[in-house]
Parts: sequence; structure tokens; C-alpha cells
Amino acid sequence: MKKYQLLTRRRLLIAGTAVLGVAGTARVLTADPPGNPVRGTPVAGGPQARQALKPSAYRLEPMTGFAPSRRTPGKPAVRREPILRVSGRGRTMVLTFDDGPDPRYTPSILRTLRKHDVRAMFFVCGEMAVDNKDLLAEMADDGHVVGNHTWTHPLLTELPRSEIRSEIERTSDVIEEAYGERPVWFRAPYGAWNRATFQIGADLGMEPMAWTVDSLDWTTPGTATIVDRVEEGAAPGVVVLSHDAGGDRSQSVRALREYLPVLLDSGYHLTVPHREDL
Repeated sequence: MKKYQLLTRRRLLIAGTAVLGVAGTARVLTADPPGNPVRGTPVAGGPQARQALKPSAYRLEPMTGFAPSRRTPGKPAVRREPILRVSGRGRTMVLTFDDGPDPRYTPSILRTLRKHDVRAMFFVCGEMAVDNKDLLAEMADDGHVVGNHTWTHPLLTELPRSEIRSEIERTSDVIEEAYGERPVWFRAPYGAWNRATFQIGADLGMEPMAWTVDSLDWTTPGTATIVDRVEEGAAPGVVVLSHDAGGDRSQSVRALREYLPVLLDSGYHLTVPHREDL
């Protein structure tokens, strides 16, 4: 409980500030050759989910081509900004869940995603993952991406390089122990990035992923509010931030059940990104 209260206080202090990763120019994951900087694209823009389209043909297609590769990629280039958006066929979006896995909420989220044949990204904290390796294996088996979200969810910009590396590397070790592969994606807690964080993440073989749409579900604003934020923020290329741990996430679980079929029926293709060097 003390940990969750500390996380809440820190988030309230950080929310609304212009930290790199939640403001400024969006970085787009494209099909550029590995090692090249990604191109910038404004965060705003794109049609909204409120304008329903015909059901997406992608919903009926097998999604094995979007599952994480079983090969270990090489080290990526050191970026100066995290990836905030993705590109893909049609109206592609990415759902991400942070801070887990939590056996109280993560299994329900996995069931909902499985029901709709949708893949997502889970950025896990090592201290949660170490006692729930079975959930990490389940994520991987379902084709989800398991990313690194540090061990204790600290504000990395306040730590020396040695502690940043330890926070990240220990979590990668647990993920590898759970299903045999080290993560290739990393997300800084609170969206707070600095040069050391980018360098260490790249050295450990990971690309930095941020987000475009923040559901702010950690504030527990109510299921309907979370649903509205996700649906109103929906647009081609956006990355949605939600949580499956770090407090009471029952609203997040219920919200996913409501907005996921709406997004699919509106023509959105919900999948996971891939790295060109995989």
C-alpha cells in the first residue's frame, strides 16, 4: 500500500509537466532501415473513433504475423526521443498496460484480449514479475509483447547510471527467465527520459516506447471516463497507455471490455509493433 501511495504522489507531481515522452514532437516507428532515426509526426490528428466505420477486415485475419519474433535482435541505435506513435496498415493502434503483472487484474485483461483476438504490449515491473512469471509466459504465448518497465518504478532521471542499469537489467533477467527471451522494448516510468536512460536501454537491446493517449486510469476516474478518453483519443498510429497494476485496476479491466469492441467495430486494427531488425 505504501508503494502505491508513493506512486500516486509522484504521478500527481509529474502529471501535466512537459516531460519527454508525453509531450512535444511524436516519434513514429516506421519501416526505415535499422539504426536510422525515426521521422517526426504531430501527435494530434487523424479521425476519431466516434465516427464508426465498417467492421475492419483485419479483425478477421490471422495475427500470427504480428506476434513477437523468437529471434534476438541486435542492439538498436541510441535515440534522443522515445517512440510515441506507430505506423501500419489502415487504422492501426497499440494498447499498452504498465506496472504489472498483477494476479488480481492481469488475467482478466488477458482474457478480454484473447476473446477479441487482439495483441497488446505489457510493460512489466520486475518486483511484480518475479512472483508472477506464469503470467509473463501467458502473455508471450498469446502473442503479446512483454516490455521492460524497470524493477521498482523509480524516477530514472534522479538516479545515477549504475542504478538505472540495475533497475532495467534485473527486470530483463526476470523476463528472460519467464519465457526464454530478453525484452526488446523499454518504457521509462512516468515517461521521464534522459540521455543515460536512452543509452542504457539501447545497450541492453531495447527500443524506447512511450505513448500518445494517456487514459489516466491510475487516477480511478470511473470506467465511463476511461472509455471516453480512449475512444476520443483513438486515431491511426496512436499508442494508448493503461495499467494492469499499481493500485485498484478494476475500472481499467471494465473499461477495456467496453472500448475494445467499439474500436474494432470502428475499423481499428489493434496489434503490436515490430522492429525491422528482428
